[in-house]
Amino acid sequence: MTQNIFEQIKHTNEYWNEYWKARELQETLGYSKWDNFKNVIEKAKVACENSSEDVFNHFADVGKTIEMPKNAEKIIDDVMLTRYACYLIAQNWNSSKEEIALAQTYFAIQTRKQEVSEQFLEDNKRKKLRDEMKKHNIDLAEAAKNAWVVQPVEYAVFQNFWYRGLYDWLDMKWIHKKKWLKKSQKILDHMWSEELAANLFRATQAEAKLRRENIRWKDNANNAHFEVGKEVRETIKKLWGTMPEELPAVDGMNKVEKRLKDEGEGILE
Repeated sequence: MTQNIFEQIKHTNEYWNEYWKARELQETLGYSKWDNFKNVIEKAKVACENSSEDVFNHFADVGKTIEMPKNAEKIIDDVMLTRYACYLIAQNWNSSKEEIALAQTYFAIQTRKQEVSEQFLEDNKRKKLRDEMKKHNIDLAEAAKNAWVVQPVEYAVFQNFWYRGLYDWLDMKWIHKKKWLKKSQKILDHMWSEELAANLFRATQAEAKLRRENIRWKDNANNAHFEVGKEVRETIKKLWGTMPEELPAVDGMNKVEKRLKDEGEGILE
């Protein structure tokens, strides 16, 4: 028996998401009775819940039709399992059995590979969005300067008005506190891609509004920036998205860039 057997029983849905069927995994792992295997599934569900994962995202109850004598059919229980669910199932059984030991190794390695792949994709998105933010912040600063927001202290106030509009009246100081960031840490460097994308949209629209409406005077510029941030917030709310102040801070861009460099050098496999 090799680890390839777990690839052979893997399925892919119409969205290219991989999954395994519990009945097939039961046979592969050497379980003779469904009820015994179902008990292991229930233990894995508890472990999934304890790890703060949504159980329904990893264990989907489905029915399976089997043929009976005299052309009759019977629907029996089955469960669609994600890779992570399979990993938890393997971890909740006796590793002295060869089948279980192989499953633990296979799903542990593959789960780690998936985690690294997802992290790499998120890091790439963050890097690109952060680079775009730097570019558009320069353009926004130029537009603000044309609106006669010229002093550094005036521009700091101008920035705070965007935060207040987008972050429910929270300014930079309070966002630092809410996200447990040090004063020296840049908020934009610790946003994940969803939050960065919202801020990029805010920056491009604020710049466009200042130029399009030929806005002048710092008070008018501040109010315009606030209104744009507020409108972006309302859009997020309409889409049932998570409010930006509720999104946790993540690793800084220095760590992101290091991970991307390591990946490029083949350190992560």
